[in-house]
Amino acid sequence: MNPMADINQFNAVISKRIEIAPGLIILQAKPDGWELPDFKAGQYAVLGLAGASKRTKLSDKEETAPDPDKIIKRPYSISSSSKEKQYIEFYITLIRSGSLTPRLFALDVGDKVFMSEKYKGLFTLKDVPVESNLVLISTGTGLAPYVSMIRTEFEERPNRRFAVLHGARHSWDLGYRAELSTLANYFAGFSYLPTLSRGDEEGAYKGYVQELWTKGFVEKEWGVKPTPQDTHIFLCGAPAMLKDMTQKLEADGFKVHKKKEPGQIHVEKFW
Repeated sequence: MNPMADINQFNAVISKRIEIAPGLIILQAKPDGWELPDFKAGQYAVLGLAGASKRTKLSDKEETAPDPDKIIKRPYSISSSSKEKQYIEFYITLIRSGSLTPRLFALDVGDKVFMSEKYKGLFTLKDVPVESNLVLISTGTGLAPYVSMIRTEFEERPNRRFAVLHGARHSWDLGYRAELSTLANYFAGFSYLPTLSRGDEEGAYKGYVQELWTKGFVEKEWGVKPTPQDTHIFLCGAPAMLKDMTQKLEADGFKVHKKKEPGQIHVEKFW
């Protein structure tokens, strides 16, 4: 890290680094000298590193080097529970040609990083009735805000059904699989439905995540068909999935949620 960069901006320390697969990590960052503020599950924080910070060997060579003294900042969804006050957890995929993720992937435990002290985002359960069931659909690291929601809300809402539909390319890209599978094994009201677009491994459907909805997998799990009257649906991930699923859900009678026009489809435009 460039000593010319304002060291006071690096206000957090990496406390854990878990490599899920090449190009896919979980990072935990704890505040250095300040307390974590409250946030709502589903919100995001901003991480940052200096332009002079080293990049992972897995990344592409930068065509134009950034200002070494400038702090590169990007928002990342939080995957830790909002009740956790020791650290913030992030689920991050490597953008090989990117500016920040190649630098985040080069971090080790003990390294310092900038982390915002305020958290933002409207992709939360705030406008969802407590009695409504939840279908959480994602691709890739779009799963992160759902992990936060589940860790925060699941135990408090034992009568609410949860269904997590997660699309990835291969089985090794299914982050949090062990945690979600365990919940599904122990709780009748929790369903975990992974799907692989390029793999054919045991324990996961082969195809795109949209197919889990159109082929009735949630209905089979719950024993009842989700309807706009009893279910809210969250979408986070690839733009093509968001567009396709929104159209399919609207055809089934669901409505996109807007501030002045409440609905049951909640969309996070991750890109």
